[in-house]
Amino acid sequence: MQVILLSDVDKLGLRGDVVSVARGYARNFLFPRRLAEEATGARVAELRKREARVAQHEAKNAEQAQEIAKRLGSVELRFEVKAGPTGSLFGSVTPTDIADALWEQAKVRVDRRKIGTDSIKRIGRYAVPIDVFADVQVEVTTLVVPEGGELPSEAELEAMEAAERGAAEPEAAHEGPALDDLLAADEAAPAEEPAPAAEAEPDWRADADAALAEE
Repeated sequence: MQVILLSDVDKLGLRGDVVSVARGYARNFLFPRRLAEEATGARVAELRKREARVAQHEAKNAEQAQEIAKRLGSVELRFEVKAGPTGSLFGSVTPTDIADALWEQAKVRVDRRKIGTDSIKRIGRYAVPIDVFADVQVEVTTLVVPEGGELPSEAELEAMEAAERGAAEPEAAHEGPALDDLLAADEAAPAEEPAPAAEAEPDWRADADAALAEE
């Protein structure tokens, strides 16, 4: 079935996109979380009108694009978000969030599909590329900071990311030497020589035993 996304959904689409999904996925996941609604004819028509109004604010030629790019180049967006101790967000900052912030802060309409970044999932400083017009691109400085705090230094951010990667790697839980080490040791050890065969008793000893038996 076709649905209209009400929010950006990773690996599915951005807010306002009309996408095809399995009916069960829509009813059991998207609809209960208010991430999408059914794409009726009336709702799709309303969506197209809204997109047309937004497009009126976009650059119509290279000269307008350069002016818009200059305005965006001076903007610094700041998102305060909930984050864990290693810098991972409890959620994400999506292209639609960035487009909304640009309108609120700079009064510049940007098509979210022209924002060249995936959802941001870690605190940090980002240079988000935006295609303003053909061959006109600008990078918008975007700060994603922990809620109620400040952005750590680059060195601290790298240390936090390294700590998260280390925690994610499974620990090698070997009790005793690894199998590869045992095999290598077996190959390196000299082969044991077979034990010498017992020597046959000489004939004189058999004759002596027989003589004693006769006595």
